[in-house]
Amino acid sequence: MQYPLYVHRTGDTSFRASFPDFPRAVAHGESMYELKTEAKQAVELMYDRSEQLIPAPTCSTSELQAHEMDDGEGIWMFVDINLARVTSQAVGIQVNLLDTLLQQVDLVARERHMTRSAFITLAVAHELAARYEGQLSCLPVSQRSFVTDAIHGTAPPEN
Repeated sequence: MQYPLYVHRTGDTSFRASFPDFPRAVAHGESMYELKTEAKQAVELMYDRSEQLIPAPTCSTSELQAHEMDDGEGIWMFVDINLARVTSQAVGIQVNLLDTLLQQVDLVARERHMTRSAFITLAVAHELAARYEGQLSCLPVSQRSFVTDAIHGTAPPEN
């Protein structure tokens, strides 16, 4: 998936960058190539062997420009994060959708630089979080952790 990265020049020859979607991932490099490589590795290592739900990329130009990290002195660029390198376990399922609905899903997913699976996963997590918001104390502990994780953007523990 393509994630936005905000890049600043530091000194005459080096760069630093951060992601709005991964606030803890920061990268430094002496060249743009080195910076992009380090940025990819920072995100991949952050989610490797993790059951956290990987956030959707922010892709709206106006949303990025309004982001507090955009101080007007850097540039935005998109970096391809190889989510296949993240070893969180995913389970394949078969879902049947109306053709027109699938076309809309694909269109929005492309606009957000996401895969179809990532878009559908985020939609499911969003719906579950909305369903149980404010009702967590009534749920059994096993369900409570799943819903809490969905609300906070982390994946549920394996059963």
